Amino acid sequence: MTGARSRPQASNRTAMLLVLGLAALGTTASPAAAQDWPGSKPIKFIVPFPAGGGTDILSRVIAQRLTETRKWSIFVENVGGAGGNIGANAAAKSPHDGYTMVMGQTSNLVINPALYSKLPYDPQKEFAPVVLVAELPVVLLVRSGSPLKSLQDLIGAAKAKPGEITFATPGKGTVSHLAGELIKQTSKIDLQHVPYRGASQAAIDTISGQTQVLIGSLASVIAQIRSGDLRALAVTSARRSEALPDVPTVAEQGLPNFVATTWYGVLVPAGTPRPIVNTLNAAINAELGTPSVREKIALEGGVAIGGTPEHFADVIKADSGKWAEVVRVSGAKVD
Repeated sequence: MTGARSRPQASNRTAMLLVLGLAALGTTASPAAAQDWPGSKPIKFIVPFPAGGGTDILSRVIAQRLTETRKWSIFVENVGGAGGNIGANAAAKSPHDGYTMVMGQTSNLVINPALYSKLPYDPQKEFAPVVLVAELPVVLLVRSGSPLKSLQDLIGAAKAKPGEITFATPGKGTVSHLAGELIKQTSKIDLQHVPYRGASQAAIDTISGQTQVLIGSLASVIAQIRSGDLRALAVTSARRSEALPDVPTVAEQGLPNFVATTWYGVLVPAGTPRPIVNTLNAAINAELGTPSVREKIALEGGVAIGGTPEHFADVIKADSGKWAEVVRVSGAKVD
């Protein structure tokens, strides 16, 4: 009986040593593999929103610069829907080999965990932050022919016709959506939310008059503001935007201390080798430090940020608590 047990035990020990040996080999091989990265293999850059929106615009600025300066092969893939959840989940479930990255933003990283009863991914566990790219304000807009000329005009019209005025956003759970909910709450008005799958169609329908108000990131609507198709009523940042110096803040128009900005940052699937994360971080930081990229981001109404992966992780953690409270107070929920 003793001899009968000894063979399985020895076999188990051999199997365990083999597993540990393979793990050690894998660990040893990672730096070498990372050193050869990316080689000629293309890198997929997932944008969790449709083409033409603020997330897409900033992503393409970064992708183009890395392609030009680093000679990396990067292709942008727009995977929109569900407030950015579909694209974020696709990125989270991708191989952690350095050949998939995603442009995350406030909504799909820190708002959606509080807004949705269940997410198909865990923003804190399934991603490795690379770098915080930029921060932008949200803008309240109307079509050029609208009688509304200010935020107070909107508040007055909404009080006169509760629930009749519509506001379009790029989707449920976006900063734009919650900024609208906060305005409703703090000014005690009732607006009807019309969510879209991205900013482009929301802007088209507001310009055509199908929706009366549009709330979106400055990057996604600045072209329509400059063309005169849309008129900005207010920005949600603490200070006026350099891109729209004549447009007052929400706080200036009767809602003190109102701030609701959105940020964008690059992440990779958790488990991506740290040397690859460091290489991506250094490359993107270098681009964010160039006048041409900073100017492009400024033209879209944003401010280039940059920094370490740890800094971006700290921002995600801090804002998760902040926006969870906003969601709770607003009562917003998506099932």
